[in-house]
Amino acid sequence: MAYTTINKSTDYFNTKLYTGNGGTNAITGVGFQPDWTWIKNRDDSYNHALFDAVRGVTKFLASNNSDAEQTNANELTAFGTDGFTSGNADRTNKNSDSFVSWNWKANGAGSANTDGSISSTVSANTTSGFSIVKYVGNGGSSGTVGHGLNAVPKMIITKVTSASGDNWKVYHVGSGNTKVLQLNVTDAEATSGAWYNTTPTSSVFSVGNDGATNGSGKTIIAYCFADIQGYSKFGSYTGNGNADGTFIYTGFKPQLVILKQTSGNTNWAMNDIKRQQYNAQDIILYADSNGAESGYGGNYFDILSNGFKQRMSGSYYNGSGLTYLYMAFAQAPLVGSNNVPCTAR
Repeated sequence: MAYTTINKSTDYFNTKLYTGNGGTNAITGVGFQPDWTWIKNRDDSYNHALFDAVRGVTKFLASNNSDAEQTNANELTAFGTDGFTSGNADRTNKNSDSFVSWNWKANGAGSANTDGSISSTVSANTTSGFSIVKYVGNGGSSGTVGHGLNAVPKMIITKVTSASGDNWKVYHVGSGNTKVLQLNVTDAEATSGAWYNTTPTSSVFSVGNDGATNGSGKTIIAYCFADIQGYSKFGSYTGNGNADGTFIYTGFKPQLVILKQTSGNTNWAMNDIKRQQYNAQDIILYADSNGAESGYGGNYFDILSNGFKQRMSGSYYNGSGLTYLYMAFAQAPLVGSNNVPCTAR
């Protein structure tokens, strides 16, 4: 039996670095036509910018605030077969600034899905366990929404796009169906009925009477993720408070790791192997902050051939007895179906 069905992780997720030119900038080298592109200016304090093929290429959301979707013809102007094109907006293409883009492949603009009690538009890639879901809340006490994965989502990130003021809401398997986290703030997890206290199934996820996941007449986007062996992993770990920190096995060499402590007011830390190509990792961006890229101030963690290992004793990401959630995507599987092993860096 093959260890994984995805030998080349970069066919479905890839981190692409580029330099802004202040004009029209065609970014290539992603390796596929992305359906979700998340961009951050590394040098300046501009908001994150998240674009997807379901909402339309010129429409963006910021992971670090509660604003409604905005449209700007000078931000992303096209998804290309090997990347995307940006206009002259400083947020995505300021002249001479450095940028990072994280890119996922779904299935284009999507199609109608009636698996749930609330109809949705779904762009799903069942191979890589990722889907983009757009729906309109019913304002009731509960509802179900089809996600198209044919597998149980382990993480769901939602945002109201049609109105400002609603925080991003996050379901994570490590917190469970009675808890919610918010991507744009540092708050600890909180008890909530956002998911109707119901674990997602292989066809739908549930929403309760929370206005941010089921507000009446509100248009909502959801990014849904399933575990794919050798490619993606969503889980939790317990810190040990030691510089010889906790090791987290993923079964692949991570390309991107996002971390959040469940019980404290800590940032959503984003780390990838393209921005820093050596261990120990200490260069971080925060999903909940518009701040420029910065060093953590010491050894943070190592990215290994089969997971990652904490190298700090601080409570932010390795506090003794504290719980941390993670989402990780592969650079390469530990062993592919062709039995070619992944090598450490």
